[in-house]
Amino acid sequence: MNLNFKKLNGLIPAIVQDSETMQVLMLGFMNEEAYIQTKKSGKATFFSRTKNRLWQKGETSKNYLKVKEIKIDCDNDTLLIMAKPQGPTCHKNKYSCFGDKKNNSLFLKELFQIIKDRKRKRPKNSYTASLFNDGLDEIIKKVGEENIELIIAAKSETKQRVIEESGDLLYHLLVLLAEKEIDLDEVVEELRGRSEK
Repeated sequence: MNLNFKKLNGLIPAIVQDSETMQVLMLGFMNEEAYIQTKKSGKATFFSRTKNRLWQKGETSKNYLKVKEIKIDCDNDTLLIMAKPQGPTCHKNKYSCFGDKKNNSLFLKELFQIIKDRKRKRPKNSYTASLFNDGLDEIIKKVGEENIELIIAAKSETKQRVIEESGDLLYHLLVLLAEKEIDLDEVVEELRGRSEK
């Protein structure tokens, strides 16, 4: 696919999105050389309009943008770069140039995919696979135990313990959903429907 560098005097916009959270991190510009360098190095490289030269994001801060995927729009004149940031993206030491904070909640979907994969493949020495091997009753029992541990932590323990026990409960709840072949999106849609009432 041929990129069209002619519309903006040899440059094309490059939108950078976090490959994990899907949040927009920054907008830069690439000329053909920057695009080639990005593909070759695996790190986002742009053309600086103020310095009139190539610059690799992170060349001084070491906060590189490791490229996971490059998508080209339908007109071949804009790039969407899916990248894993190696620190703050913004020169003001912020996660995003748009002031956003990192949203980790999308990791739940990634974790759910891992859990479903463990259910399907049942690898040895996998705690998750062992839960599926033990069956529904044992999974339900674990959800109940983690629920009680969270209640105890919330009542009398530290914030960190509440975070840890919440993680345990969420994980075992996802295992239960996978066992019952309920997709996480179905639960989210149920919650979305309730919020609209």
